[in-house]
Amino acid sequence: QVQLVESGGGLVQPGGSLRLSCTASGFTFSSKSMSWYRQAPGKERELVARITSAGGSTNYANSVKGRFTISRDNAKNTVYLQMNSLKPEDTAVYYCYVQWRGIDYWGKGTLVTVSS
Repeated sequence: QVQLVESGGGLVQPGGSLRLSCTASGFTFSSKSMSWYRQAPGKERELVARITSAGGSTNYANSVKGRFTISRDNAKNTVYLQMNSLKPEDTAVYYCYVQWRGIDYWGKGTLVTVSS
């Protein structure tokens, strides 16, 4: 059973930082690319960042480039999203995603609220 469990969300002031974590189980974590998506109120879910299986390649949405960093620890089956210089428009539920054996799996999400 594939499981993705996100943590680390919360309320932060503009300009602040948060680090999200996603701990995975039920599949061979080290063999799969992992992604973070987000969904803001009233908007569609969008890709934020993606990292390849060994961590050698990453890509980011234009809106977060230079502010967010995705990383992973294959020994801990965990993928991270370091978010710096947060803006109110970063407010969203953040989801961890993996595709395993042709099936899409999502975590339940963690809420990030950027507000003063």
